[in-house]
Amino acid sequence: MTFLPNPTEPHDLPGRVHLSMPAEIDFCTAGELLPQIMTAARDRGDRLEVLVLDLTTTSFMDSQGIRLINEVRHGLRPGARVRLVARPEGIASRVLELTGMRRDVPVYDNLAEALAT
Repeated sequence: MTFLPNPTEPHDLPGRVHLSMPAEIDFCTAGELLPQIMTAARDRGDRLEVLVLDLTTTSFMDSQGIRLINEVRHGLRPGARVRLVARPEGIASRVLELTGMRRDVPVYDNLAEALAT
């Protein structure tokens, strides 16, 4: 499984980290993603303001994806925020809505909005 910042998008903006998530986030992948995400966040240290998790290519996500997002939220340094990008008609967006995660974490339709201040 590969999960890397999308090289075609701005992923190294001041105070922001953009990470593209894999096509599937489930029991088998969530455990591997958490340390990778937290390492990317910690590499920014005190300069991290916003961590954008891009779910636009995620075609399957179960409750482990929600757990992953919550663990990331609570594992970030104080003052750092998580934002999500998800296609409105996509599976990830539906899971975020059904679980109530949209109330807790801002979800944007496109990357530019999520990266904006």
